[in-house]
Amino acid sequence: MIAYVNGILEYIEEGLCVVDVGGIGMNVFISGSTMDRMPGIGEPVKLYTYTNVKEDAFNLFGFLSRDELSLFKMLITVSGIGPKGGLSILSVMTPDDLRFAIMAGDSKSISAAPGIGKKTAERITLELRDKIKVSEDDMLRGPSAVTADDLTGEASSARDEAVAALVALGYNSTDAMKAVRKVLKANEDAASDTEALLKLALKEMF
Repeated sequence: MIAYVNGILEYIEEGLCVVDVGGIGMNVFISGSTMDRMPGIGEPVKLYTYTNVKEDAFNLFGFLSRDELSLFKMLITVSGIGPKGGLSILSVMTPDDLRFAIMAGDSKSISAAPGIGKKTAERITLELRDKIKVSEDDMLRGPSAVTADDLTGEASSARDEAVAALVALGYNSTDAMKAVRKVLKANEDAASDTEALLKLALKEMF
């Protein structure tokens, strides 16, 4: 309904800001991470918004990037996750960290968000994993990347085995997947050699 608000930041507090758009003050709910990156009072700001309409309320939820807004919209499609829950998750996780957590099935990291229980976090990873088709360019912001879809057969097995081995060594599954993907981006030859991939990924963990 309202794609974005573009104006002057009039007021900000935890979870909420007011943007002056042509003399009209717009209340916009924001995440903790968005609040930390907002400009100063009196400075221009543009927030991409999601409009939540209820019988007794008309609320705007704002984000500094379309990427965050897109993930927010995806999160609230999950049963049990309302707009406030979506903001809570994006307050403690960056978009890339959330993608990695979902793809790695790392519900523990997601459940660290206030108000998000273990079962709800597990539901998020199960329901959104197939919806998040993220290339290495998206995940690591780099060119000439190897995507998960590019890895088949031995390469896919090597990747999965390397991630599993890192988790068995006590590393967080999200961090393990990040390290393995970073290695694959820089060294495609390692994609078919689990041992080599694991050694290189271990170096990335330090």
